[in-house]
Amino acid sequence: MPGIGVRTAAVLLTTVGDGTSFPSAAHLASYAGLAPATRQSGSSIHGEHAPRGGNRQLKRAMFLSAFAALHDPASRTYYDRCRARGKTHTQALLRLARHRISVLFAMLRDGTFYEPRTPRLA
Repeated sequence: MPGIGVRTAAVLLTTVGDGTSFPSAAHLASYAGLAPATRQSGSSIHGEHAPRGGNRQLKRAMFLSAFAALHDPASRTYYDRCRARGKTHTQALLRLARHRISVLFAMLRDGTFYEPRTPRLA
């Protein structure tokens, strides 16, 4: 997977393992602290925010791998789309990290290697 080197892969494998303890990619993202959380108290609801909790090692590894993957065309396109919607650099990187954790979960679940998507021709 672009942006994941030997050290990052080691952190991912030690914290996530084979991924069987997580029923879905959303659970893995929540464990990593990459899933948005709603802040609410009584009838006051304050939208979606980045959670402060989660596994810090895993969150940092995914954040750094997302930053390193900006040279990959698919990752760069997703990042640029987030930036065009008005997200800051850090917000766009966190969204990219969340997107990549879904791909990582699918790879672990299916036991496959990373295969970049090929664009459909009309």
